[in-house]
Amino acid sequence: MTKTLLITGASTGIGEATARAAVKAGWNVALLARSEDKLNSLADELGEAAFAVPCDVTDRDALNDAVTSTVDHFGGLDAVFANAGKGVENAGVENGDPQEWHDMIHLNVMAVLYTAHATLPHMRKTQGMFIVTGSKAGRDHMKGSIYGATKWFVHGFAGNLAEEMREWGGRCTVISPGMVDTPFFDEAKPTKLQPADIADAVVFALGQRDTSSIREIHLMPND
Repeated sequence: MTKTLLITGASTGIGEATARAAVKAGWNVALLARSEDKLNSLADELGEAAFAVPCDVTDRDALNDAVTSTVDHFGGLDAVFANAGKGVENAGVENGDPQEWHDMIHLNVMAVLYTAHATLPHMRKTQGMFIVTGSKAGRDHMKGSIYGATKWFVHGFAGNLAEEMREWGGRCTVISPGMVDTPFFDEAKPTKLQPADIADAVVFALGQRDTSSIREIHLMPND
């Protein structure tokens, strides 16, 4: 039976690339993001293996409904890639914008928690895997970076969740990239990591034997 991967932030960048790589590797994919047009276009391209579920993952009720729809559509859930995230325009603490912090924390922190809470009961049935996008910024101290602090949370949470999931045979992996050439940045960065590089790391983690639990994959640009 074909396994199912749910991806948040699936409409562009890393999420979009991961959807393509996962389908190529034989997975079904549930595509979650706010951009309905982009999701539907990607789902049309990927065919029957893809299921588009427009959803704001910071809305817990909408996210719960999206997870239920995914399980109903594909018959179960084997893995999750909690990839949705954002940064801020105003860097630092003293010169930062608290409203930007609020919105970012709700996406980078609370939506990851909501995604785990909504999906774990289903993945317990399949001894599934929870994968989350961390960052080099979640391993290093960067001057005044609130974004980095949210990723420090992600890295800590992923390790703690891995210990919880191992009690029933589940696994948790944090994908920790350096700079990636995505719409996150205004200018293209062709010498940096590409979304397909991160997608390959996700598929690699998904392909491990049951005896192996990769806790973190850390990637850096080779420039």
